[in-house]
Amino acid sequence: MLLLAVPAAAETILLKNGGKILADTVRENGAKVEYTVGEDTYAISRASVERIDTGGSPVVTHSEPVPEMRLNVGRLMAEPDLESRLIKEGNIDSDLLAAVTQQGPPERAAAANLMAASHLRAGGRLTDALRYLAAARSLLPQDGEIAVDNAVLLSELHRQSEATRAAEESVRLAPEIGASHSILGYCYYQQGRLQDAVRELKKGVALGSAPQVEQLLAKAERELNAEGNFNEQSSSHFALKYEGAQAPAELRRQMLDVLEQQYSALERDLDYSPRSPIQVILYTEQQFFDVTKAPQWTGALNDGKLRIPISGMQAVDSNLARVLKHELAHSFINLASNGRAPTWLHEGIAQLEEPQSIARDGSRLAALYAGGHNIPLNQLEGSFTRFSETEAAVAYAQSLASTEYIREVYGMSSLSFMLKRMGEGQSNESALRSAIHSGYAQFDRELAGWLAKSY
Repeated sequence: MLLLAVPAAAETILLKNGGKILADTVRENGAKVEYTVGEDTYAISRASVERIDTGGSPVVTHSEPVPEMRLNVGRLMAEPDLESRLIKEGNIDSDLLAAVTQQGPPERAAAANLMAASHLRAGGRLTDALRYLAAARSLLPQDGEIAVDNAVLLSELHRQSEATRAAEESVRLAPEIGASHSILGYCYYQQGRLQDAVRELKKGVALGSAPQVEQLLAKAERELNAEGNFNEQSSSHFALKYEGAQAPAELRRQMLDVLEQQYSALERDLDYSPRSPIQVILYTEQQFFDVTKAPQWTGALNDGKLRIPISGMQAVDSNLARVLKHELAHSFINLASNGRAPTWLHEGIAQLEEPQSIARDGSRLAALYAGGHNIPLNQLEGSFTRFSETEAAVAYAQSLASTEYIREVYGMSSLSFMLKRMGEGQSNESALRSAIHSGYAQFDRELAGWLAKSY
């Protein structure tokens, strides 16, 4: 495992003007510092360099949790054994549900549909769950708690404009429920409406909400404090926020142009189009860490919004373009899979899109698999932060190799197909089988054979 290099951005050149360069390798050569990015080699004056750090500047990726659904069926009229009769061996008895819905009374029928929605949501079938939730809403259109659930489920499906309208309706119907204000505050936050978000989240906390709402409120207040005087600039698919003095006009223009080009490429590759504009926020170094509370080694953060520190940057170079493509890919992957994609698929596709290739580390990775020292793919579903630095390097390389193998052998469409199946509620391994007819164990063997043959 020690033979395998960290797959990307292994070193950072910090410049005296506050800028930074992410590079694969760096070496000093007299009065110059030479560095490589992919296949290209560049040189800058040693006098312009403050220091060289190894380890790069990783990007943290996570999403804000949606406020919890209530689905409080017990408050409605329903006999105690209705759920056990309605859901048998993991399946919904559609005939019984239709009969209960037709016979009424409305409270009993709504409760039955909420049971079906809750069951489907627990299995990740969010779109199907929304259909039953809509049936419950039609039966009890003035029920505030069902309106809250509707807003939450739409948010989980990343249908933010619809979710915001539903959340505003929930506040109208049930202003006394903390959850209605919490979900509305969450929707406003996702849309960048920070003042409105803080107002509603405060009401949610005052009326009694989960700890995660308090955490989101604290974060929204930090952002409002930092971004209160930020300017905004939009393009077809992005909403850019920035501090005028810190973000030159040419940098902003180039960034939006590059992002739009990358957006189109990701639409083609992943066969997916986000429903709402993606927010990009540009910070100074200090603002970035004040707002995000990220570790000092963090180079950027994606929590549903792309947060980029740009101190000293004047233009979009190849390093920044690569970071933007990687992070934008994470946004697409998260939205297309409804937040259900495993880490190996997230990181593999994001690296592919930069673009990277496993070719540089192919022979070493082939040896790793041949010796049985690879990490089984089913152990790469969760966060890589639990790994040591060496193990993390292997995890990233295996993720890239796995997705590159799928693309080369089965086509890029197989990767997008997996994301769709995960978004519909299929398990990770089931989605893999649907795409390439192999489970995790067989896939590991196939990948080992491909690496041996190729490298």
